[in-house]
Formats: sequence, structure tokens, C-alpha cells
Amino acid sequence: MSQSTLKVNELYDEADLDENSTEADDFDEALLKDEDDVANLDEDLDLLQGVNQRVLDATQLYLGEIGFSPLLTAEEEVLFARRALRGDIAARQRMIESNLRLVVKISRRYSNRGLALLDLIEEGNLGLIRAVEKFDPERGFRFSTYATWWIRQTIERAIMNQTRTIRLPIHIVKELNVYLRTARELAHKLDHEPSVEEIAEKLDKSVEDVSRMMRLNERITSVDTPISGDSDKALLDILSDENDSGPETTIQDDDMKQSIVKWLFELNAKQREVLARRFGLLGYEAETLEDVGREIGLTRERVRQIQVEGLRRLRDILHTQGLNIESLFRT
Repeated sequence: MSQSTLKVNELYDEADLDENSTEADDFDEALLKDEDDVANLDEDLDLLQGVNQRVLDATQLYLGEIGFSPLLTAEEEVLFARRALRGDIAARQRMIESNLRLVVKISRRYSNRGLALLDLIEEGNLGLIRAVEKFDPERGFRFSTYATWWIRQTIERAIMNQTRTIRLPIHIVKELNVYLRTARELAHKLDHEPSVEEIAEKLDKSVEDVSRMMRLNERITSVDTPISGDSDKALLDILSDENDSGPETTIQDDDMKQSIVKWLFELNAKQREVLARRFGLLGYEAETLEDVGREIGLTRERVRQIQVEGLRRLRDILHTQGLNIESLFRT
């Protein structure tokens, strides 16, 4: 039995998976043909310069072994996913091993952020296993799209726990980062610390929302504090750049947008239009609550209420997919 197979078995124990869980999908060929693919081990190893030889050897061995894991065709992935749904352990393991390279690609984007590459990969593998457990091949989206959200979530949480700086859900941390960035930008522009009212106006948020988030910030260690004595990187910098559109990100984001559009059409017409206008979907540009209200003849407050209703309905839909709405929308 190969070491990569043993590693997967160890991860099963750590993840404490339900024996009746599932997963599958179509690892897009574009991810594998890209010149930046993890099959090119030289580039991966360049990330490890300065690491001691023992770690280097272990990483090189792991990257080499997963390169020999055979990839599944789209038809094979659906077949194995259906078997995994029925509790077939071998099918589930085959799906995991065939997608380990996706984990490496995503893990590389978090290098030099407090955890070694092998640790990032291990955390990402736990996310992959969770994705395999939750995936339903009959729902119509690609496995690589679905798994990416789980992989990123487990890696980001591991980084935050490692820094021991914050203990908040990831979507709250990201929302807080938006408020803090805006406060810094306003301070630079206005030459004074911005008031809650000024931040609220800039973000088109209520004063109550801004006050709540800024009070939360006062109760935790600043996300601007360097995460270690020999690094000027702050926690604010360790989350993945959502504007970073590598080849695999573009493919996966396009797939997710298609899925979001499908889910929007499960809402009523008014909810669908409000969310589409607010978040820049279905051909609309993203608009403020006031702009949407002017366009469709409603007050700002009524638009906000419809948005809340629509997001609540979407949250229920996404819950059945093992996703959370904060992964998709900045609400």
C-alpha cells in the first residue's frame, strides 16, 4: 500500500466521517493542462526553499506520490460518487486520491502565511474529505467547484487557529476586514479617525451595523497585528485574495456563478430581481439599496426586507448542498 493511501486512511480517522456520506465530480481538464499544474513538481518545490532537508524530502515524496494517483474521467467520477453515496468506502477513497492535486494547488496560495505547505495540504485534505462526504452528483455542479469551498474553509480556519489571534467564524472575519479597511482609507483621506457615521455612509450600511462590528473589533486582538515577531504579515493578509483569478479559480468561479443563477430561479420574481441587482448577477451591475429602490419603485427599507427574505430562502437552499451563504455573498 502506498504512503498516499495510508495518509488518506489516517485522514478518515481524523475527519470522523459518516459511513453513509458521499462525493464526486468532474475534475476539469483545464486544471490539469495548465502549465502551473501541480504535476510540475519543480515549481512546487521552489516554494520550499529555506526549509530543512527533512521537510523538503517529505514534501517531495508526497508530491511525487500523488502524481501517480490516476485521474477519473467525468463518467467515472459520477459512477464512484454514486457508489460512495451507498457507503462504498473504496469508491470514496478513490475519489479522494484522484483529487489530491486540487488540494495542493489551493494550498500553495496560502504559503508563507503561518503554516508549512505540508500542514496546509493536510488541512485541505480534511476539507476534501468533507466535500466527498457531502457531495451529491445528481445536483448538477462540478465536484472541483464544490470541493474548493470546503478546502479553502478548512485551510483558512487552520491558519487563524494557528495564529491564536481570533476566534470568529470566517465570514465574520472577512466582514470585519471590510469595515477596518474602509476606516483606514477614510482616515487617510480625511486626516482624522472616521466616525461610525462616516464609515456607515461610505459602506452604505446602517450605523447600528457599523457600531456592532467595531465593538466586536475592540474585544479581539487587532487583525492588523503582525502574526509573528519576524513577519510583517497581519491576520488581515492571510485570507485568500478573492480577486486572485488563477486558471483554476476562473473555471470554478464560473461554475459557481452558473449554480447561483440556477438557485436564484427558485426564488420568487421580486426576490430574484433584488438579489440580482444588489449582487451584480443576471447581467445587472451591483447597486446600492437606494439605487435598486429607484429602479423598481420601492423604498430602501422595502428593498432591504426583500433582500433579507431572498437571502433567507437561498440560505435554506444552500444548506441542502452543504454550503453557507456567506461563502457566496457579502451580506
